[in-house]
Amino acid sequence: MKFFIDTANLDEIRQAHALGILDGVTTNPSLMAKEGIKGRDNILKHYKAICDIVEGHVSAEVVSTDFKGIVEEGELLASIDEKIVVKVPMIKDGVKAIRHFYKNGIKTNCTLVFSAGQALLAAKAGATYVSPFIGRIDDVGGDGLDLIEQIVNIYNNYGFETQVLAASIRHVPHLIQCAEIGVDVATCPLSVILGLLKHPLTDVGLERFLADARKTME
Repeated sequence: MKFFIDTANLDEIRQAHALGILDGVTTNPSLMAKEGIKGRDNILKHYKAICDIVEGHVSAEVVSTDFKGIVEEGELLASIDEKIVVKVPMIKDGVKAIRHFYKNGIKTNCTLVFSAGQALLAAKAGATYVSPFIGRIDDVGGDGLDLIEQIVNIYNNYGFETQVLAASIRHVPHLIQCAEIGVDVATCPLSVILGLLKHPLTDVGLERFLADARKTME
């Protein structure tokens, strides 16, 4: 399973990259705003700065909702760096744009996916990635992991090349269950990735080892 970090914070991206386990980055307008990045030129420069840190794909989201606008904006984003994946919303014109991008060799990430039917459309259109939102489905009383498993099964049935990118991951159990299901990619905050390091028995064991090591030095 590939690990993407869901942020626009360059320090967090550098930290994840330094661990040696980072495969890519996902961003969105909300994450850009959180970092105080405003204005088209500054946003484009920030995407380039992210691409300069990582080796893998960087999802950059369009804000247009009509076919012409999505295509124009997506082509501009794709021109920043070959690592850019154009993030397109799951709407009618978004699906049309994904097909256009597919035919023109531009990678895409279909976002805001909340059903297996939407994921099926994205794969048929040629999306590089599809992003089902686990946490947001859980928030409204659904089961996001059930949806992830359903999409993985459908894609396996027909050999779709679209990769399942589990998004809106809130905690470590989400991440582990995604790995068990067999998703291609999980994107999450740095805190969730670092959470994988933690176990109380590791802390206790390390404390004992260090205590014994100190005794040998006395």
